[in-house]
Amino acid sequence: AEADKVEEIACHCHHADDVTAEMMLSHDGYIFAFPENLAAIAGVMKAAFDRLYYSCLGRIEGRPYALLVCAGSDGRNAVAQAERIATGWRLKKIADSEIINTHAQTAEEILAPKIVAEPDLEIARRTGALMANGLAMGIF
Repeated sequence: AEADKVEEIACHCHHADDVTAEMMLSHDGYIFAFPENLAAIAGVMKAAFDRLYYSCLGRIEGRPYALLVCAGSDGRNAVAQAERIATGWRLKKIADSEIINTHAQTAEEILAPKIVAEPDLEIARRTGALMANGLAMGIF
């Protein structure tokens, strides 16, 4: 949304299943947004990292990244895992990793569709705007 307003920058949103190494190589920065599951990176995102890691290793160094993690109660381990992967890729962290906590604790709450609250959506918008403006200005 906010990132789309920066004319010099083309923003793309990809589902983790669809991302290829060629796509990673063609983009100048990354915002990884994913849920955590059982205190870890959710399966689809972890599978994408596994699939892409070695084909991108040594080829995307220095590019900016940010993390947005949706968690039921914590999310810190999923953040630590993703930050470790980004460190291996030698990406440049541009913002503190954000954990959006849904407070889902029962089986029913965990399995129910999640609605991200407006203040948390604003965090995501600001992160996108930071990435887009930083790229447009040549800061990242």
